[in-house]
Amino acid sequence: MDTLVRMGRGLPAARSPQRLALPEGMTAPLGCDAVVAPARLGPQVLPRLPRVGCVYADETRWWWIVPSDSDYALDWPAPARYATGALLPDLPDTPNLVHRPDDPVPYTPPIPLYLALCRLTGTVPSWSRPLNV
Repeated sequence: MDTLVRMGRGLPAARSPQRLALPEGMTAPLGCDAVVAPARLGPQVLPRLPRVGCVYADETRWWWIVPSDSDYALDWPAPARYATGALLPDLPDTPNLVHRPDDPVPYTPPIPLYLALCRLTGTVPSWSRPLNV
């Protein structure tokens, strides 16, 4: 038992998840969640959107800020995933802000983002799938 306790003490402390920080002057009246996708999709998504809010990136992933609850009734297509609260996984570095809108609202519209990701991943949008009764 003493060996297990000593081993546990040698483990690095678990860090609490970080949130993507909005740039100064931004307001998030509808809350703040994020959609995360592989970096290879990022440059393909941008021109498909009517408006681009705050977008963050690192070497492997891009994060788009969306209003809270933008996952309601949507199954975001893999390999994208939805991050409630814009929480980051345990990352060594915080992603860089790669796009900031001109106005103080940080959101990318979730439906156009969802459709762009569906198209790029070959996924049928959830409302177009047959119902399983």
